[in-house]
Amino acid sequence: MSLPEINTILYTTPLDQYSRPVFRHAVQLARMTGARIHMLHVIEPIGEMGHALISNYLPEDLIRRMHDEGIDKVLVQMRERVRQFIIDECAALAEDDLPVIEPRVAEGPHADTILEQAEKLGADVIIMGAENRFGHHSNTANQVIRAAWIPVYVVPTGKQYL
Repeated sequence: MSLPEINTILYTTPLDQYSRPVFRHAVQLARMTGARIHMLHVIEPIGEMGHALISNYLPEDLIRRMHDEGIDKVLVQMRERVRQFIIDECAALAEDDLPVIEPRVAEGPHADTILEQAEKLGADVIIMGAENRFGHHSNTANQVIRAAWIPVYVVPTGKQYL
């Protein structure tokens, strides 16, 4: 039996202040294996009620434009986080020692969307944080662990781990 290859890492992030320890693990694993990192931020879609309310006040084309601009802003934020991480923590590394990191945003229920993206990207491992934005154990992490067909690497993200 051969050792598993890790070529594609799906790193999920809520883009909060406690996500850096998780990103460190993703970068280190990618450096050790030569894998590419897909940095995923999942956005829950607005519900039917919210959409109906907004539609009463704004035209559909403006809603779509605002949505697309919001996604673009999140992608810019993700690229900036990667740039800052490299400045802060990888300055001593040669540029060719850094993994390829591709930010992406997807919409849908968190756990389902993470699993869909893992399949779509052919991910070999999912790396995610253990706690949610409020410091509670993440229901999303539990759902992903239960349903995943690939390894899920869960990193503690509480304040004491920083």
